Amino acid sequence: MGSIKPLSPNTLYIVRVDAMDSDNVLSSGKTEGLTAPAVSKIYQAYSKQSVSITVEFEVMNGATHYILRAQTLDGKFFSETEVSNSPGTVDHLQPYTTYSLNVLSVNSGGRSQPSLPKVARTVIEAPAMNTTSPSNDTIIVSWEPVEHAVLYSLCIIMQGSVNRFKVNTTDTTYTFSNLESGTFYSIKGYAWDPDGNMGDDFTVRQITRPSNPLEVELSVTVGRTMGMYVLWSEVHGAESYLARTSTDQNCSSSVGNYCLITTLSCGQNLTVTVTAENQAGPGVPSQSEPFVPCPSPPESVWVEETEAGMCSFMWSEVAFADFYIAYVKHDDGLEDRCNTTDTFCQFPCLCGFTFFPTVFAYSQDRPSLPGPVLNYTTVPCCPEDVSVSLVSTETLEITWMPVRGAELYETIAADQNDIIHCNDTVPVCALSDLRCNSRYRVVVRPCSEISGCNNTCRVHTQETAPCAPEIVNITKTAVSSVLIQWSAANTEANYTVSAVGRTNSHSCHSSGTACEISDLACGTTFEVSAYARTTVERSLPSFSHTLETEPCCPVNLTVEQVTQAMTQVTWSAATGARSYITSLNSPRGHAKCHTMDTHCIMGCITCGTNYTVTLEAISKTGHKRECSYHGFSSSACCPSSVRLYRMANNTLRVYWRSSGSLHNYVADLYGTSSNYTCTPPMGSNYCDVSEIVCGEVYTVVVAPLAQDGTNITFCPRRMYSVSCSGNTLGMVIYRGKRSVD
Repeated sequence: MGSIKPLSPNTLYIVRVDAMDSDNVLSSGKTEGLTAPAVSKIYQAYSKQSVSITVEFEVMNGATHYILRAQTLDGKFFSETEVSNSPGTVDHLQPYTTYSLNVLSVNSGGRSQPSLPKVARTVIEAPAMNTTSPSNDTIIVSWEPVEHAVLYSLCIIMQGSVNRFKVNTTDTTYTFSNLESGTFYSIKGYAWDPDGNMGDDFTVRQITRPSNPLEVELSVTVGRTMGMYVLWSEVHGAESYLARTSTDQNCSSSVGNYCLITTLSCGQNLTVTVTAENQAGPGVPSQSEPFVPCPSPPESVWVEETEAGMCSFMWSEVAFADFYIAYVKHDDGLEDRCNTTDTFCQFPCLCGFTFFPTVFAYSQDRPSLPGPVLNYTTVPCCPEDVSVSLVSTETLEITWMPVRGAELYETIAADQNDIIHCNDTVPVCALSDLRCNSRYRVVVRPCSEISGCNNTCRVHTQETAPCAPEIVNITKTAVSSVLIQWSAANTEANYTVSAVGRTNSHSCHSSGTACEISDLACGTTFEVSAYARTTVERSLPSFSHTLETEPCCPVNLTVEQVTQAMTQVTWSAATGARSYITSLNSPRGHAKCHTMDTHCIMGCITCGTNYTVTLEAISKTGHKRECSYHGFSSSACCPSSVRLYRMANNTLRVYWRSSGSLHNYVADLYGTSSNYTCTPPMGSNYCDVSEIVCGEVYTVVVAPLAQDGTNITFCPRRMYSVSCSGNTLGMVIYRGKRSVD
């Protein structure tokens, strides 16, 4: 970095920089630069306002703008203000303060050096004047003392005039007198410092108060209410007028030269004054004008309803009254008028209307102010189209058309024990929580806040629905029949009891407290409830009771003997049954099985015994159904001591020992290459099998025949080996026995 000087101001220079070694230029670069303008010069600096100083300075060639620099001599304040040309003004300064001022010329190259300083002081501030006009020819000006001020100057000029009046004073208040009333004046004020310099000026505008109206005229207004017109001559500079009576009644106007005082009191003398006002305040009131009002109005008024639909409007007598005119205005806009020398008038007063009667006393042709306006309201009319209906078992709904004059409807329902009220503003009412099976007397009374309720309306009667019965007992009378009993507190009611199942329902009817339902399906759950019915309505249903009938018996049941001492019992599913108890009973013993299945294995069966077969179906809640079926006979006992003997001519004899009863038996021999069967006569305990093939092992089974002639398959089997001796049977050897395959 380096500097080049001296250079000329406001001049464009091209600067080149070379990078060199000891002998040669290695590289170079160049740029352009503009020097700042020349230093300006301040010609003069002066202050015309207490917060600014104006500076006149030399305009420099090439300068785009200038900066005025101001600072206090103690250095506590410093500011710079940008201006475009000479002269320039520095603002935001303090009154009566000395500042050092410089000017700097500026272009795109930068700022010049500051000019030689110039010292200047701001002038003192203007007095902040307040003005008032205490009368129509004076204005008082006042202000707070101004610091450093030794003298104050005031200059006043009337609006529309070129004449000025100037005054100097050392006080902080001054009064201008002998001014025009209701006229605007402009007042300019300024202060002088000890050096004789004039400070800022401040101008205010003030109007003087208006003068009093010279002519005031009074006249009576004719109508239902008495009033007074006040008319006056206009006053220059007045913005509004106020007319006031000696009884403190008043009226005002800002758009004309008259106003109306209403609701005057009669029977006394009045005086009226008018005062003109503007923004400076009120002027002097006018001279008092006397006024004689009308006769006094009647002091006491009242209404009496002498008969239904006819009323008398009455009032107290007024002294010096020649006659009276009464007006009765209806709330529907109609009006009755009565002209009389008496102190009463009659007028029709139908129900549901509000009347506003008033009366005037007349002396000659001048009426009094109106007497008190009454507000007389007759009782509302009774509704004629009342409808009472039973909308639920214990709720009455009452409806009617609105009637004139009613603000509230009071509905009363009463039986022998209760009185129920319903108050509402709409023409409908619901009376709930009534006593069931009761006759209520219902009346609708329209009411208003002023006149009360109409107690002459017609009574209507309505009976509530019967009370719901209570089922107290359900008794089984047969397999498919039950007797239902209930308690009830109704008179002349018929009762219906319903038993509702999933797929069907049953019912019975009675005027008493019990009835029977029959033909109920087995294995079904029913919901039993009852309700009462009268000519009015049916009751709510009673609480439901659950009725479960006995489960059904299985349609099919079979008993099959599996072994000599065991049977398999199978049955079809039964409606309503969750478990079953199956029993086989005989004098020689019994067997029982409890299961949730539809089959059961039963052991301990005695062979050759007749059994009775029963089944008990049980529901999930414990209801039972006894079911009986055809008896079952167990097969004959298998024979014992089965033996096989060799006989002549290739014959084998099968021998056994029977159980003692006469049975048919069958003997079977099963070999590897041949099988043999023999059936002996009934009662025999052996049989012979011929043409036996020797050299084989035979399985021998002897079993009784079942009643249907089929073989019993569960008797034990014995094995024998039959050898050959030449072409004939040899030895028969017992090889053991085995159970049924």
